[in-house]
Amino acid sequence: MTFRMTVRIDLSELILPYRCKFVIMTDDALLYQLVDQDPRYPLEAYNFVRDALSFAADSMELGSSAYFDPELDEEEAAHRARRERHLTGQQLCEAIRMYAINQYGYMAKVVLKNWNVDKTDCFGDIVYNMISIGLMKKSNEDRQTHFNNVYKFEDVFETEFAICQSAANRRSS
Repeated sequence: MTFRMTVRIDLSELILPYRCKFVIMTDDALLYQLVDQDPRYPLEAYNFVRDALSFAADSMELGSSAYFDPELDEEEAAHRARRERHLTGQQLCEAIRMYAINQYGYMAKVVLKNWNVDKTDCFGDIVYNMISIGLMKKSNEDRQTHFNNVYKFEDVFETEFAICQSAANRRSS
């Protein structure tokens, strides 16, 4: 004779005391939370500034081996590499300008305006919001005011694209 018995155990009660009390948030989750807290700029603006920082690191060769010095110990070399990778607010604004033109061309100003970004001060707001949640770092010398009035959007996003008459004539021929 074989007996069959079904036993049901509610595992939720067993697992509950062992649930993790810390939530690990991804960068994107942190940004979503940031946009909820400060809705002045959309998620796209934050991602754009992060991408522009990567663009700056690549195009300006920040932290490259050009600064390698065999006389330095590892700790000092790492410190110098971190310092060399750092951008000032003005440098980051210039990198953002170059990246915007690279990505959006003549429409760069329109795209940025669509994200409520109409002056370099906005880049400072975005960067310092990301610093506040740990997605970017700053040095002791950095100030949000370093982003203020670095350039006028009208100057860098409109005059850059002035179409000269001779180029227009060549295209029509």
